[in-house]
Amino acid sequence: MAIDLNRTAHEHAAALRAGEYTARDLAEATLALLRRQEDALNAYITLTDDLAMAQAEAADARLRAGEGGPLTGIPVGVKDLLSTRGIPTTAGSRMLESFVPVLDCTVVERLNQAGAVTVGKTNMDEFAMGSSTEHSAFGPTHNPWGKDGLDRVPGGSSGGSAATVAARGVPLSLGTDTGGSIRQPAALCGILGLKPTYGRVSRFGVVAFASSLEQVGPFGRDAQDVADLLQAIAGVDPMDATTADVPVPDYQEHFQRGFQGLRVGVPAEFFGEGLDPAVRQPVEAAIDAMAAQGATIVRDISLPTAPKALPVYYIIAPSEASANLARYDGVKYGFSVTNGRSAEDEMSQTRGQGFGAEVKRRVMLGTYALSAGYYDAYYLKAQKVRTLIRREFDAALEQCDVIVSPTSPNAAFRLNEKLDDPYAMYLNDLYTIPVNIAGNPGLSIPCGFADGLPVGLQLVGRPFEESTLLGVAHAYEGISDWHRQAPPPVA
Repeated sequence: MAIDLNRTAHEHAAALRAGEYTARDLAEATLALLRRQEDALNAYITLTDDLAMAQAEAADARLRAGEGGPLTGIPVGVKDLLSTRGIPTTAGSRMLESFVPVLDCTVVERLNQAGAVTVGKTNMDEFAMGSSTEHSAFGPTHNPWGKDGLDRVPGGSSGGSAATVAARGVPLSLGTDTGGSIRQPAALCGILGLKPTYGRVSRFGVVAFASSLEQVGPFGRDAQDVADLLQAIAGVDPMDATTADVPVPDYQEHFQRGFQGLRVGVPAEFFGEGLDPAVRQPVEAAIDAMAAQGATIVRDISLPTAPKALPVYYIIAPSEASANLARYDGVKYGFSVTNGRSAEDEMSQTRGQGFGAEVKRRVMLGTYALSAGYYDAYYLKAQKVRTLIRREFDAALEQCDVIVSPTSPNAAFRLNEKLDDPYAMYLNDLYTIPVNIAGNPGLSIPCGFADGLPVGLQLVGRPFEESTLLGVAHAYEGISDWHRQAPPPVA
């Protein structure tokens, strides 16, 4: 049976309920397409055929019984940072190449409860450290929107999750966002990507990078799909003390709101030096389109400390990484060198061979920042600036309902273009990192093209008001068709 895999998740859900095809049919068609795409995209580290078929059969049984929800039978890709019982979870690293968890992380468990079908573990920058998915031990992922062949990066670190949704391999996927790792690849791949408020989604069972910054979140091709996936995974978790005991609303509650009366803040700090003019044009056009539909554009809000977020992030995140990655000592699990001259030598060789260059760079930065004599000068000062940034977002969002900005200062760049220039690579997260520092929710939506490559518009809201962002996204989809644009078929 020929199945249109260009459909969104909610379109597939309607077809499944109508009996047009079964969840098993959909899973088989999806896996066949993913295998045809893999040589070109390298979006997955592991495809989970057996698990997907078993879950599809269970979904069909639920559907026959008149049960199930919007995700029942829907194929989903899962970033390989999320623990999956009996399925390798590598974090994109040789260090965990042979690691097979004995339990599912909370968000995967909730996906299972919703009846979703996990088709594979997506490629990523090693331990989520990167902005291009070129730092994976399993090779780079390619953006399906490449100009001269598939020559562009998909963004990172959740590049595999973004690329597979953009290429119509799956309608939905999960990523993690520590400094922009959902929103930036969503922008570069022309899809939607949401970083929830810190504490909205459980991190239990997620391989740790920077614990005070990272959040699990959804990728999709329209606001309804993103809302449905967030609905399934959000909420307090007794296994994660950092989750907030805040009621989970209906994430489609603002879908009929429109732009009338909406206050849209435009901070000058996000439109200055470093922004590609070809990216600025579609972002400004999107703001004008909102104004034409009745939105009030507030241009006098200010986030003066936001430009400091980049150096703040590269003190806090590496510091937390140096502590979290200390567990990889070659003794308990993971890659291990066992022929060293001493235990200390074996540990050194294990880390030297098991970690890639970017991970080593960040661990060394973090260890330095936390060392005696430097803690107060760097880490403590960074935490104080973090508080200022959070307060500025709170103040700005008293004057407006959402803040808008470019998601990334540039469109997708070529593979290897910035690989040897870490600072240039870090600048890709210039507009997304402040949102992680503040802990607010952020959503990237497609708003146009720059030289034939997708551009993302970032929406930032008050804590736990993801439904407002999704309502704005849904309204924008009603006056534009950027979210419907698809790259040339990969297979």
